[in-house]
Amino acid sequence: MDSARRMPWGVALFLVYALLLLAGIGLSLGFVVDQAENVPVTPLGLVVMALLAYTIFTITVVLQRKAASRSLALGLATLAVPAIPLALVWGQVIAALLVTAFAILLFRGLRAPAAAAWLDQP
Repeated sequence: MDSARRMPWGVALFLVYALLLLAGIGLSLGFVVDQAENVPVTPLGLVVMALLAYTIFTITVVLQRKAASRSLALGLATLAVPAIPLALVWGQVIAALLVTAFAILLFRGLRAPAAAAWLDQP
């Protein structure tokens, strides 16, 4: 529990982001399963399952404090970037600004020296 208290804010922010992403994937699984009744393998199903596996693996490796998790976390954080133009296309300027600020904080926190020092296990 002591190591969780010293967790850098960037890693904690990433874990919140990853868990929210995991919740979003879980909410979309109903639609994917409905599609699987008609066609067993769909492109959307493949993407959702790959994203689910990548997200769970990345969360697990970050909690183990592995050095490789930093690159995996940065890769998962890039999913915030496509949300910015999507929000602008839908006319949601405030949402685009919020997502932009969140993405900047997420990238800055994961690239901070404190995050690299905390994710130090080989």
